Amino acid sequence: MSKPRRLKRRKHRSRRWVFPLVLLVILAAGYAGVHAFFRPLEQKPGGKPDDVPVQGGVQNPGSSQNPAENQTDEEAEALRNHYERKPSFYTILVSGTDGGGGNSDTNILVAIDAANGSIYGVSIPRDTKARVNGKNYKINAAYALGGMELLAEVVSEQLGIPVDYSVSVDLQGFRALVDAIGGVDFYIPINMNYDDPVQNLSIHFSKGMRHLTGAEALKVVRFRHNNDGSGYGSEDIGRMQTQQDFLKAVAKQILTPASLTKLDDFAKIFQEYVDTDLTVGNLAWLGSQAISIGSDNIDFSTMPGNWKSPYIYLDPAETLAVVNEHLNPYVEDRLPEDLNVLS
Repeated sequence: MSKPRRLKRRKHRSRRWVFPLVLLVILAAGYAGVHAFFRPLEQKPGGKPDDVPVQGGVQNPGSSQNPAENQTDEEAEALRNHYERKPSFYTILVSGTDGGGGNSDTNILVAIDAANGSIYGVSIPRDTKARVNGKNYKINAAYALGGMELLAEVVSEQLGIPVDYSVSVDLQGFRALVDAIGGVDFYIPINMNYDDPVQNLSIHFSKGMRHLTGAEALKVVRFRHNNDGSGYGSEDIGRMQTQQDFLKAVAKQILTPASLTKLDDFAKIFQEYVDTDLTVGNLAWLGSQAISIGSDNIDFSTMPGNWKSPYIYLDPAETLAVVNEHLNPYVEDRLPEDLNVLS
């Protein structure tokens, strides 16, 4: 029997695109410059309504029964403390789609810790095993079955933490985004020579610094290997590292006051390619935070797991560690029983 392939916990992006998170930050920064009003983000209540008692033993709205009936005051207080949220800490699920109503191509849970000045994105591999509507699927199928609302519910259930907001981005906007910021100066890490007549795709770049247009940048972040099989040596890991480096190059370019000259272009991209439950006021506030935090305090990793066809199985212990280190919006650490990682 073949040994499951290990997905190492590294600071790189998983799957295809860096576009969704980049666009969110750019648009937020843009709105911060043109709108005089800010509306801070709101946090979802901690825990499930049926699980968490409130002071005095009164059940949460929407609960069918009082969870405090069979609990001591100490137990009820401990449970409330378990779901106490950190101040100014928010989670946003950012997904990239192809606009065709299919599965999501990229899913990244972003934690914004405004109190401590950091933004951290964790990629959730699209092949991660998940329970969707009571059946086993790859997690990216949740988008096709129920849009961002269902996808956010599945992610929240699996990781044991709430998803405060969601952002869906049509990946066809990638070129428009890069072109809107005037292209990106980027160091291409290896020689790239690949042709795919079926997709009408040709990727030919020499290693070194280059100013990339939107179309060129799209090819660079898609590249996996050359025609002769050479390339990164480890296709996905190498590509993820390139994507992370590209994102940081973009962030350094746009998280400055000079980016405000592109506001009209950003607004058009937003209207055409983005669907979100963040309001304009939310984006204005988020933009002010992103500019204050700065690109040096934005980082990424990938959920750790093992590949065994047809799924990626998240490692329960390491996933819990990632959640508590980077994503947990609660004051107290999550416990193994809070997560629902499928075996």
